[in-house]
Amino acid sequence: VQLVESGGASVQAGGSLRLSCAVSDFAYSDSCVGWFRQVPGKEREGVAGIDSDGRISYADSVKGRFTISEDNAKRTLYLEMNNLQPEDNATYYCAADYCPVPRLWVRLLETDFSYWGQGTQVTVS
Repeated sequence: VQLVESGGASVQAGGSLRLSCAVSDFAYSDSCVGWFRQVPGKEREGVAGIDSDGRISYADSVKGRFTISEDNAKRTLYLEMNNLQPEDNATYYCAADYCPVPRLWVRLLETDFSYWGQGTQVTVS
């Protein structure tokens, strides 16, 4: 399984970015996918996820600003980020796992995912 993120960049506060995650060698059916972010010295934080039943979850800190979506035909996961703020500075990771039973997240957990991308840097100034 390979996950490759792209789209990270440096932007000014209030700007927008769209991150992409190309997924290969992974059966998309019964899968759950998500985006996490991490800053040095802190734990990896769940940002947004799509459960295997289609339910979408967001961290409170990004609700109303970030949108997660997926294109199953292209096997690509997206994270649209609007009104970016300095506190959004982080390395962003996409993640995936097989979820034949929906996870019903209250909060996305790093331990819920087995497959990870290498990360893409988002810098907001």
